[in-house]
Amino acid sequence: MDLLLEGKRALVTGSSKGIGEKIAKVLAEEGAIVLVHGRNDKDAKRVAEDIRENGGKAFIAVGDLNTDEGAKKVADAALTLLGGIDILVNNAGTYFSRGWNNTMSEQWAEIYNTNVISMVRMIQLLTPQMKELAWGRIILVGSAFGQYPGQIVPDYSATKGATNTLTVSLAKELAGTGITVNTVSPGPIATDNLYNLMLDTAKMLDWGTTDLSDIKERFLEGPMKNPTGRLGKVEEVANLISFISSPLSDFINGSNLRIDGGYVPTVN
Repeated sequence: MDLLLEGKRALVTGSSKGIGEKIAKVLAEEGAIVLVHGRNDKDAKRVAEDIRENGGKAFIAVGDLNTDEGAKKVADAALTLLGGIDILVNNAGTYFSRGWNNTMSEQWAEIYNTNVISMVRMIQLLTPQMKELAWGRIILVGSAFGQYPGQIVPDYSATKGATNTLTVSLAKELAGTGITVNTVSPGPIATDNLYNLMLDTAKMLDWGTTDLSDIKERFLEGPMKNPTGRLGKVEEVANLISFISSPLSDFINGSNLRIDGGYVPTVN
């Protein structure tokens, strides 16, 4: 299927590694011109070089989206290097293996800034030029924890719940502009960050093992159990986001699209 992304200009925040890296690479494979973003110049360059070596088009922007100045630096780079942005994938975010009793109030504020306000900054900076184009895609990378939180990572779960409501509000705000806004909410996806979270959680819960294969099995039998019976793959998330980025998805708007193997046991 041709997703009609040839020549579309995409900024993927937090795309110097993990899920964001794969999103950037799949969009480039579909013909989009991609701006790779990260805090680390070396990692961003590596991803961009990989894209170019595979025949795609990529540039880089380095900046800290946790500050107004850093976000403006990235937005300015996007407008200068690409001449505008058609697709904004707000992927940058973080989480930590910590529970209610060892998460301080200032840490709640910090992660909210990183996971929610950073998205708001980029939306406010790039939406005006999308309106001029009368077409655009804004995609927020959420999490199954936004709908189905547990006692672990409560601060992260709260930020992803906020992501879902932000999406609906923004879709209404942008009604009639040609810009759609959607959340894509992955469940447990096999990444280095997830494996580190599993190891940290096993230690915190005193499971008595450091063997990752054993820990993964226990997670899939317990807190990450899902009907599909496995962890998701980064390319599965990237493929969904590429479709939502496409002109073929014009009638999908204000939605939360779960890609979690059935992990969330409720009607969406």
